[in-house]
Amino acid sequence: MPRVAAIAPAEPDTAQRILDVASRLVQTRGFNGFSYAHIAAELGVTKASLHYHYPSKAELGRRLIERYELEFAAALERIEADTDDAFERLQRYVRIYAGVLGNEQMCLCGMLAAEYATLPAPMQQGLKSFFDANERWLAGVLKDGVRAGVFHFKEPVKERAQLLLGALEGAMLVARSYGNTRRFQSAAAAALADLDSRA
Repeated sequence: MPRVAAIAPAEPDTAQRILDVASRLVQTRGFNGFSYAHIAAELGVTKASLHYHYPSKAELGRRLIERYELEFAAALERIEADTDDAFERLQRYVRIYAGVLGNEQMCLCGMLAAEYATLPAPMQQGLKSFFDANERWLAGVLKDGVRAGVFHFKEPVKERAQLLLGALEGAMLVARSYGNTRRFQSAAAAALADLDSRA
């Protein structure tokens, strides 16, 4: 996703650059699709330098998820600050995913979820934290929309939030397979239209 204003204390430049490169590699190749050698070659540093900042690839992965969750949280806060309209908030949420896909990348945590069984336990826990946070945010928006008479659906808001998150993550994967962002846009539009009582 696009870089956002830092919320955590600034990291040394090299550590930040390592995270930037590793994030892009995860979002394009997957966690198991690169090594420290790839990062070192791209940055023109030694593998020892990478290990100084992130002693293991598992620690690097844990830190990537942590940073991504913070960035995503900041993006959601901006959406909340910009509009009170529940439907507009969901549209803005979808645009985060569309922007990532438009850069020929995947949601970092969505990409990692495809490799879940091979990831270290701390990374698995980090993924659950990310998805839980997104589902809570979506459930809050959906609840506000139901109260305002904008949304109407039968299942509990928590279940609909899970369905919506899964639909968006899955639509990204399929759209990437076809190299066609319109597939994602169509799927996302249909998922939102199904919530909109005005449609």
